[in-house]
Amino acid sequence: MLLSVEQVADQLGLHVRTVRNYIRDGKLDAVRIGKQYRISREDLKAFTGAAVGEGERHVEVTSIVQVDAIDQADADRISTHLGTAIGQGGLGQARVESAYDEDRSSLKLIVLGDPEATAELLRLISLLAKA
Repeated sequence: MLLSVEQVADQLGLHVRTVRNYIRDGKLDAVRIGKQYRISREDLKAFTGAAVGEGERHVEVTSIVQVDAIDQADADRISTHLGTAIGQGGLGQARVESAYDEDRSSLKLIVLGDPEATAELLRLISLLAKA
């Protein structure tokens, strides 16, 4: 199972930037999938010298949402609103990455998180995209 940088940071009690710096400095092995780093449990164990999260089950959902026929202002509004919703908490472990393609008037949202948080974010995206 691969862990996200955020999950590793949570488990080790470190800031996300610190974990990314360990990866960039070659101190912690990771693979890059798209724009995200993923760390195997074995690599994390080798880095810490201890068993990490063995026996724990973690479920994470990754969803890609594409909104077509949207202008830059509405894309920014949706991205800002999602960021605010996540920042206010109550969504568990969730993240959203966004990319706007001006030539195609298209917004892509990558939603990562536990199933409950992802479901809430997808409902919010549905509401915002219709507005």
